[in-house]
Amino acid sequence: MKQLMGGARRRAVLVGGAVAVLVAAGVGTWATDTWPFDGKDTYCWGAWKEDSGPGFLSGDALDEDNASRTSKETVPTPGRQRGRCTVALHSERVGSDGGKVVEETDITVTYGPAPEGAAKRMEWIGGYLGDRAMPLPDGLPGATDGRHALLVLPKGCDTEHGRPTAVTLDSTARSVYSDSTMPGDAGLGGSQSVARLLVAAANHAMEKAGCAPAKPLEAVSPMPTLPEENEDFFTRACRIRGLEFDKEEARDLEYQVGAVTGDLQSCSVRTQAGEGRYFDALMVAQPRLSALFDGATGSKAPARGWRGTGVFADDYRVVRADCAGQRPLTVLMLAPSLHETTPYFAAFANAVARRVGCAPVAPGGSSR
Repeated sequence: MKQLMGGARRRAVLVGGAVAVLVAAGVGTWATDTWPFDGKDTYCWGAWKEDSGPGFLSGDALDEDNASRTSKETVPTPGRQRGRCTVALHSERVGSDGGKVVEETDITVTYGPAPEGAAKRMEWIGGYLGDRAMPLPDGLPGATDGRHALLVLPKGCDTEHGRPTAVTLDSTARSVYSDSTMPGDAGLGGSQSVARLLVAAANHAMEKAGCAPAKPLEAVSPMPTLPEENEDFFTRACRIRGLEFDKEEARDLEYQVGAVTGDLQSCSVRTQAGEGRYFDALMVAQPRLSALFDGATGSKAPARGWRGTGVFADDYRVVRADCAGQRPLTVLMLAPSLHETTPYFAAFANAVARRVGCAPVAPGGSSR
């Protein structure tokens, strides 16, 4: 009996010692902010962590009175290839005039296939790849302008009908005053930070959806920068012959040269008042980005003299053409008044085709 009691005491001492060790370890991990007691919230399927870098995740974002950070998410699964997560910041303060100022920020990540309808898809593509967007680093098929971002996922994540799946990131920030609303900074940390946020979310989403590649995607190289800032004093937009405006017309316009690479090129012309669209022109040759256009470029030439296949619709024009027997290129133009911009579309299409070594796409072009 004494032996049994002694064994029980020894076991109790061992258990107590083990608990003491775990408690001590817990104190250590809490102090150093590591698992399992770091107390940090995670967002977007575990991709982002509180205090992990960008301003919207930091404690400083909650310094204002009545400040809060909330999140909602829908997790993609092998049976439901769609997901969405949103991180929202809200704070209130007293303005210099004594009135209440409400600060609101929303960062939304969406996982799912490109839009099915052609018109909606063309607008969606242009919104992420055009204007000030620059290609993601390390050859990743996507782009970001520091506020929005798109990444097309590997083919293993395509829908059963072959439509590519993408991860997008969108942000908005605003300050609401008693008599006005002003846009603000969402605290994403710039294009390099956005690229890493996007890739982290994409990797976690693919894991949840059951289509993650063997090696996670990475965005480690520096982001390319815009070749030049927007220009509001010009007669030729984006330095492309054929995109000429007379001085009277150009006075109310500005243009932005976007990416100029073998995979992507863009030119945006805006009305200065309200930053309204005059036209957005885009060339895409990167294979996974090009796949976004599959099924939307028709089966015949869009008009007499044009090469390849394409569609001239009410609010967009898109053409896909072979490039010297290699990968095809696709050119897209979005504009509110396409009948006025057709010559610009032809000039842009032929200019980018010539630059990358392809035959003219539009009538009247020269390969010289």
